Amino acid sequence: MSASSHSTYDVCLQSLSANLTADEQQTQMLRCISNTIDETRSGVDAFYLIYAASLVFFMQAGFAMVCAGSVRLKNLQNTMLKNLLDACGAALGFYTVGYAFAWGSTDPGANGNDGTNDQLTFAGLSNFFLSDLDRKAFWLFQFSFAATSATIVAGALAERSQMLAYLLYSTMLTAFVYPIVVHSIWTDAGFLSSFTANPLLGIGVIDYAGSLVVHVTGGQTALIAAYVLGARKGRFNEVDGRRIVRDFPGHSIALKMLGVFILWFGWYGFNAGSVYYITIKSNSVLAQNALVNTTLSAAAGCISALLAKAWLSERITGEATFSLTDALWGCLSGLVSVTGGCAVMRSWSSIVVGLISGLIYLWGSSVLVKLRVDDAVDAIPIHLCSGVWGALSVGLFAVPEYLQLLHPGVTAAGWFYNVNDGRLLACQVIGVLFVIGWVTVLMLPFFGLLHYLGWLRADGLDEIVGLDISYHGSSMPVDYNTADDNSSHDQYVAEHRQRRQQQREENQKRGTLRRRMLFLDLSSSKSDHRRPTRQQDGGGNIIGIEEAATDMFYSEN
Repeated sequence: MSASSHSTYDVCLQSLSANLTADEQQTQMLRCISNTIDETRSGVDAFYLIYAASLVFFMQAGFAMVCAGSVRLKNLQNTMLKNLLDACGAALGFYTVGYAFAWGSTDPGANGNDGTNDQLTFAGLSNFFLSDLDRKAFWLFQFSFAATSATIVAGALAERSQMLAYLLYSTMLTAFVYPIVVHSIWTDAGFLSSFTANPLLGIGVIDYAGSLVVHVTGGQTALIAAYVLGARKGRFNEVDGRRIVRDFPGHSIALKMLGVFILWFGWYGFNAGSVYYITIKSNSVLAQNALVNTTLSAAAGCISALLAKAWLSERITGEATFSLTDALWGCLSGLVSVTGGCAVMRSWSSIVVGLISGLIYLWGSSVLVKLRVDDAVDAIPIHLCSGVWGALSVGLFAVPEYLQLLHPGVTAAGWFYNVNDGRLLACQVIGVLFVIGWVTVLMLPFFGLLHYLGWLRADGLDEIVGLDISYHGSSMPVDYNTADDNSSHDQYVAEHRQRRQQQREENQKRGTLRRRMLFLDLSSSKSDHRRPTRQQDGGGNIIGIEEAATDMFYSEN
């Protein structure tokens, strides 16, 4: 039988030295058992974090299915590729500098973030390219969070943005913008963190799994991007002075349903995994509480949005209609809102949070329409509006005893448990203002620059015929009724093909011109053993070699 099959006691007993006294052997035995237990706990914690990270990363499939079901068939491939680019850009950005800015020079939970660090920093300054990082599972878990924040933006920009813009913004967001938010709120060196020796207002911002850090960051970025990008063609029109809002419901409600269930499943890793170390007894209590509250809030958000929308439709049209899409988005809103405080709330509180989040989603969606901001998947009301509510709800419903388990140095509680102490709620408000302000200051000029350079929005004709045809050469049958006027879709496709053919011919001419220039350059070099820069035309005028090649080309064509 191998040594690994024996009990810890047997292994340690065999390792004892016969030359030691009885007291020394006893000491060595206890040290061996202690070391073995520590190794076991370390392995269990690493596996727990890897499993949680896997669940969170699987949420990328959920986001992809939600986006796929929400777009029209003519943009399906393009939307899927952009979701993939979000994850790829996030991986590279978070590997190179993102993790270092977020967690470098800090001790992420190893000592429970015991509040002994009094050195505040704006950003981390170590572990670039994961150098000197031993706990790689923690990087994987945090990367999956960063990728989630980036993917939130994808749905808001669907059906009208260029490929390059996706890769650039996802890298920018995960390499710098999001990491600074993480460092400020989650590390023991952040100026808003509750883990520092002298936290803000004696408490600091509490955002257990990221309603504020992840979802408000992604949601605010989506709002800025959608505003700068503009609405899809035909979404908002004016006829005889009346505003006409045209719905683009997407081609598959089944994919929406599948995506939401995948996200709900992945959210268990998102929230329960945020304890980092499951072998600590208090953390296991928090993780279990987080899972229960995650479930209840999602269910409450779904029911709230479904019934509220049915009531509104009955008030407006006289007939109640039950919208599956609104129920699904209400479910996601409940998940987003409870993420910040799921570990520190009572179960009844999570239901209240979910019920209100469903109403907030409906309100946010209607406000976007009034402001003529086009969001293909309602990512802004789901993540930004519900994320803000989730952050504030911690300041209302956080239970003292759960807060003590999560933050041993924190003595405050939610406002509902102590109406004379609003410090925690004030910290949450400050945190919300900081995140919104930070993201706006950086991402508004960033998207403005992309728009100025012409890298953000797809060409109008490409958008009408569908980005699958324009960018991917798709010959898949597209759904009609997608033009923004009375012309048929076939006319736009024919016009698009004609323009592409003209572009190919121009590219061929340019290629032939470049070859002519290279031929003249090489021929002159062989005859003169030097690189000529000027020649004579037919009239004896001195011209450059590029002009000579151009004259030769067009004389032959």
